[in-house]
Amino acid sequence: MTTRETLRALPVLAHPMPSFDPTATPAEPIALFAGWLAEAVDAGVDEPHAMTLSTVDADGAPDARVLILKDLDATGWHFATSSVSAKGWQLATEPRVALSFHWREQGRQVRVRGTARAADPTVSRADFRARPEGSRVATLAGRQSAVLTDRAELDRELSAVRARLTADPDLVAEAHTVYAVAPTTVEFWQADRERRHVRLRYRRTPDGWERELLWP
Repeated sequence: MTTRETLRALPVLAHPMPSFDPTATPAEPIALFAGWLAEAVDAGVDEPHAMTLSTVDADGAPDARVLILKDLDATGWHFATSSVSAKGWQLATEPRVALSFHWREQGRQVRVRGTARAADPTVSRADFRARPEGSRVATLAGRQSAVLTDRAELDRELSAVRARLTADPDLVAEAHTVYAVAPTTVEFWQADRERRHVRLRYRRTPDGWERELLWP
C-alpha cells in the first residue's frame, strides 16, 4: 500500500464519544473547559493536560510545540517555560498565542486564542521549586534550543547541575517563567460520527462573553 492508501484506511472517529448540548453551557468558557478537563481525566484520557502552544517569531513565522497545562483560573490558562528559550523570546516579541487541546478518546478539541502575560516572579519561583528534580536540572542547565554538537557535553552539564542542586535544593532558575493566557476566543469542538460536529465558540466582547455556534 502507498502512504496515501495506508492513511485512507485508518479509522476515524470509530469509538464511543460523549454528547454535547451547546444550549446547556455556562456563560463563560473557563467553567466549561474545567468541566471538559475533569471529564477527560475521569475517562482516562492519556495526558489530558498536554496542549500545543503556537507562537510566531520576529519574522511572523509560526511555531508550535506541546507543553503541559500548569493551572487554570480566572486569569486564564497557565504554562511555564524559560524566558530565554526560543518560545520565551517569541512571547516577548509577540505575546498573542494559541493553545490547542486534543482529547482523542472523546473526540474533543478545545482551541484558545489570547495574550500570554508573565506571572509575578514569586509565582514562577514557587512553580520551579515544585517541579520534579529532572525538570529542575534540565532547566538549570539552560541553553534550550541552542545547537548541541556533542551529547557528552549535555551529560557533563546535567551532572554538574545535579550536584549544584543537591548542594542547594532551593536553587531556582531565574529565567523560569509562568505565563497566563488571557483568552479572547475559545472554541469547543465535539466530534460526531456522521460529521455533524458541534462547534461552540466563546468570543470576548466589551460587554462580556458571546456564544455562537459554527458550521462543522
